[in-house]
Amino acid sequence: MSGLLGLAWASLRNRKATVLLTVLTLGLSVMLLLGIERVRQEARDSFLRSVAGTDLIVGARSHPVQLLLYAVFRLGEPTANLQWATYEKLKALPPVRWTVPISLGDSHQGFRVIGTTTGYFEHMGYGDRRGLAFAEGRAFADLHDAVLGADVAEQLGYDLGREIVLAHGTARVAVHKHDDQPFRVVGILARTGTAIDQGVYVSLEAIEAIHLNWRGGVPLPGRRSTDPRAIPPELLQPKTITGAFVGLESRTATFAVQRVVNEYRGEPLIAILPGVALTQLWSLMGGVERALFIAAVAAVLAALMVLLTTILATLNERRREMALLRAVGAGPRHVFGLLLAEAALLTGAGVLLGVGLMEATLAVLAPWLEARFGLMLAPGWPSPAELTVLGGVWLGGILLGLVPAVLAYRRSLQDGVAVDR
Repeated sequence: MSGLLGLAWASLRNRKATVLLTVLTLGLSVMLLLGIERVRQEARDSFLRSVAGTDLIVGARSHPVQLLLYAVFRLGEPTANLQWATYEKLKALPPVRWTVPISLGDSHQGFRVIGTTTGYFEHMGYGDRRGLAFAEGRAFADLHDAVLGADVAEQLGYDLGREIVLAHGTARVAVHKHDDQPFRVVGILARTGTAIDQGVYVSLEAIEAIHLNWRGGVPLPGRRSTDPRAIPPELLQPKTITGAFVGLESRTATFAVQRVVNEYRGEPLIAILPGVALTQLWSLMGGVERALFIAAVAAVLAALMVLLTTILATLNERRREMALLRAVGAGPRHVFGLLLAEAALLTGAGVLLGVGLMEATLAVLAPWLEARFGLMLAPGWPSPAELTVLGGVWLGGILLGLVPAVLAYRRSLQDGVAVDR
C-alpha cells in the first residue's frame, strides 16, 4: 500500500502545474465550506445568546415570539403596556434579584428609543454572559442624557456632546418630534453584534418628561419647552412600561415566578424564558440556514468535479504510462489502485489546504469580525461536526476517483502491454 501511495505521489509530482491548480481549487472550496459552516453556527449561537443572564422577560399577554421580537430585537409593536404598580409587585417577589424595565414607542432617525434605568447597563448581557461596556462616555445621569448603541453612533456619525431630538412613534419619517426637549449624547456603547447596537437609551423619567405636553399621541396646541427643574418629581413617575427583564436568585425559581406572572389577575401578562423563545424564533429561519449550507456543499461538489475532470483528461495521455507499469509486472488492479490513490491524495491535499487557509484567514480577521459584526470566529481545531464534513469531502473525492480508476482498469485489460505509437 505504501509503495502504491509513493508511486501515486511520484506520478502527481510529474504533473505539478495541473495538480497544484486542482488542489488550490479544491482548497478554496473547502475553505468556503468551512467558512460558511462556521459563520452559520456562530450566527445561530450569537442569535441564541442575544440575551444572557436574564431568566425571564415579562410583558403584556401575547405570543412569546412577539414579546421577544419587540422587547429584545425592537421589531414590531407591543400589544399593550403593563402598569407600573404591577411592575412594582413583580420587583418585590422574593425570588427576584433584579429587574430592568423598558419603555418603547419613540425613535430617532429610524432607530428605536428605549426608556430604561441604569440597571440596563449593569445587568443586560449577551454572548457567554458578557456585560455591556462603554466605548466612550458614561450612562445617563441627567434627565436629558442619552446613550447610543454602536450602530447608531457609527451610521449617524454622532460623537459625545451631540444634541439629538427624539421623534414620537417608530416610523422612519417622523410626523411629530419632541423638539422642545433635545437630548445630549453622554455615552456610546461598545459593539455587541446584537440589537443592543441599534438603540438609543434614555431614562424612564425622560420618556415621561417629553410626553408631558402630549395627549393621544399628538402635542398639545401652544406647547412650550419645559424647564426640567420646574417639573414636579411625581409627574416623572412612570405610569406604564412596555416590559421588564428579570433576573432571579436561583434558576430553580424560574418556573414558579413564571407561573405567578402568567396567572396574575390584575392584568393579562406573560413571562417567557428567553432561551426557549429564541430557539422557537430561530426555527422559523431554518430555511436560510439550510440554504447557506447547500450553497457551500455545491461549491465543494463543483471543485470535486474539477478534480474528476482533471484526472479523466489525463487518462489518454497516460496510456503509455499504464502500459509501462504493466510491462514491469503491475496488474490491472495496481493500475486501478494507482488512480484511486491519486484521487485520495489530491482530495486530502485540498482538504488540508482548505483547513489551513481557513485558520490563517481567521487568525487575521477574527478581531475585526468580532469588533465589526460581533461574530466570535476564533481560529482553532475543527469541531467534530466539521471533521465529519471534511471526512465526507475526502470520501467524496475517493468515490469520484472510482470513475477514472475503473476506466483505467478496463483500458489496461484491453491494451495489455502494447500501445500504438
